[in-house]
Amino acid sequence: MAAEPVVGRVVGRRQWTPTLHSLRAEADIQPFAAGQFGRVGLEINGEKIFRPYSFVNPPSARPLEFVYVIVPNGPLSARLTELQPGDPILMQPKPNGFLVLSEVPDSSQLWMLATGTAVGPFISILREGEAQKRFAKIVLAHAVRLADELVYADDARQLAAESGGQIQYVPFVSRQKTDFAMSGRITEALESGALQKRAGMEIAPQTTQFMLCGNPQMVKDTTAILRGMGFERNRRRAPGHITVENYW
Repeated sequence: MAAEPVVGRVVGRRQWTPTLHSLRAEADIQPFAAGQFGRVGLEINGEKIFRPYSFVNPPSARPLEFVYVIVPNGPLSARLTELQPGDPILMQPKPNGFLVLSEVPDSSQLWMLATGTAVGPFISILREGEAQKRFAKIVLAHAVRLADELVYADDARQLAAESGGQIQYVPFVSRQKTDFAMSGRITEALESGALQKRAGMEIAPQTTQFMLCGNPQMVKDTTAILRGMGFERNRRRAPGHITVENYW
């Protein structure tokens, strides 16, 4: 029997682009690990509708924060953009997800590769600080189509600046020329070695762990490229080098 949802309250929101939004809320849910997601919902026409959204805030901080894209004709996302501070919101009490550091074997390097709103769980992980204790070098690569879609870029840059060189933030913008981001796709840059060159780091199964989060095609293609380089999927019964989560 499913647990009864928790009624929370909206405390803030942010619009990044016409289709990209963040929502902040207070809700008495169970503890979660950085990288996990919660199920956020509303009662619409008498039906409770929930969708999974990763936490952007670290477990040690409140309010809860989520970033999401408006899904055309979707039943929930457009409604979330209409919420105002003080409005009620529903949450399932138990967080879920395995894109967490406790699932990642020890190594000297951690590479976090994300597309779109899937950067959210990585911001949560880096804000929490456990990754900085476990890995000597961390690379966060975030790929989008347009520069305005680089959500939480200021947070990523600040984390990198405060790390003293431990964290590197590498943005990708595929459909717009910029003077700061790599062009093209993460997969192409990884396969060609351009991403490693930008980060100033070599990758090898003996030294490197990857966390992939984004659209299923990126996860599939990147996994295939990495497997061709000698990396393997990470599983509890057979520890490897690639920990993944598809973002829809």
